[in-house]
Amino acid sequence: MSETRATPRIKYVRAYTQTASAAGNQGADCHDVADDHWIDGGLAPIACPMATYPQYRASRKSWGINALGTLVVEVEDEEGRVGVGVTIGGVAGCQLVEGHLSRFVEGCDPRDVERMWDQMFRATLNYGRKGLPLQAISAVDLALWDLLGKIRGEPVYQLLGGKTKQRLPVYCTTARPDLAKEMGFVGAKIACPYGPAEGDAGLEKNVAFFRNWRDKVGPEFPLMLDCYMALTAPYAARLARRLEPLGLKWIEEYLPPDSYAGYTQVREALRGCDVLLTTGEHEYTRYGFRQLLSSRCVDILQPDITWVGGLTEARRVVAMAAAEDVLVIPHGSSVYSYHLQYAFTNCPVAEFINLSPNADKITPYFGGLFPDEPLPKDGFIDLPDRPGFGVTLEKSRLIRPCPRSEEQSRKQALANINCPIPDKAFFPV
Repeated sequence: MSETRATPRIKYVRAYTQTASAAGNQGADCHDVADDHWIDGGLAPIACPMATYPQYRASRKSWGINALGTLVVEVEDEEGRVGVGVTIGGVAGCQLVEGHLSRFVEGCDPRDVERMWDQMFRATLNYGRKGLPLQAISAVDLALWDLLGKIRGEPVYQLLGGKTKQRLPVYCTTARPDLAKEMGFVGAKIACPYGPAEGDAGLEKNVAFFRNWRDKVGPEFPLMLDCYMALTAPYAARLARRLEPLGLKWIEEYLPPDSYAGYTQVREALRGCDVLLTTGEHEYTRYGFRQLLSSRCVDILQPDITWVGGLTEARRVVAMAAAEDVLVIPHGSSVYSYHLQYAFTNCPVAEFINLSPNADKITPYFGGLFPDEPLPKDGFIDLPDRPGFGVTLEKSRLIRPCPRSEEQSRKQALANINCPIPDKAFFPV
């Protein structure tokens, strides 16, 4: 009888951000681009929550949409295999990972992803629950899944239960839906140019903007509108009603993420309207998505897998949504979304954000971080059969701003090894 080989434990957790020389090569932050890039407003205005302040209207970077930058996490096991996760977080995120979250990972069995996630989440409750701490947890969690796939020699989607689809259809977020149609994408999403601060004149410009693109792509091509938290409930309802005759497929993230009552108000105002309601890009953890599901105020959930809490939390959101017959179409996230969507039936189509400056070429979502990042072809993603998430990290323009010594990592690892998982049984009272 052959001896069962122990799974190697996690030896190191390391956190990186990009060097100054990497500016314009967005990495994990799709807004960290040149000033004339379409996603910063270089080709057309883009509505945003800061539009009420004129000095921040022309450029989204002017108010700091790219202020934090990229966070890359590596998790290395005792045999030298390395898992990689990315998110937004910059130096601040590196400090969270190295100074706090690493203690719940180093020395642990990489298969214990649920326990490590739970400990990281509970330990950050006093300052976390949403935003940067959850982004940092996401990067660690994704690195753990990548490492686990490499240890087992399987793609992450196989760890989640295998394929539910042979290929993944993809729509394109872009400034040029006409080119997206030519490239074979199954639909396109454009950015809403104006919000309530521009008044009735802005509303009419929004209608004209959408009508122009509808005329160019034809009546059958799905066309969606991304509003990036910029509208009010009454304005969103008015705009959706005006765009319904023009074939608007869905209106996305039209309110701030915590405006749950506002989302319900829009749902009530649009009873009988064929426009789908979507949101969730800036929602965090299953608790926020439970609010959206219980109020039945949206048709599609859109978590970002690199922000929501990683794959461990995202699969919970997908399961919750499945129980309500709600679709999940994640925001961006590239390979991290693709593997999740391969594995679940209520994730029917992926988003590809076209990050070429003029939206006229297909370029990697994560810039130069992963040279072998899979890209859509003829409107589909076909994931290769590679271990983990199947991509290779390019580290030449990364720095580790908050390093710990190997001795510090060793002490943390020993603490976890010497403190095994509790086995005390109890009956809840």
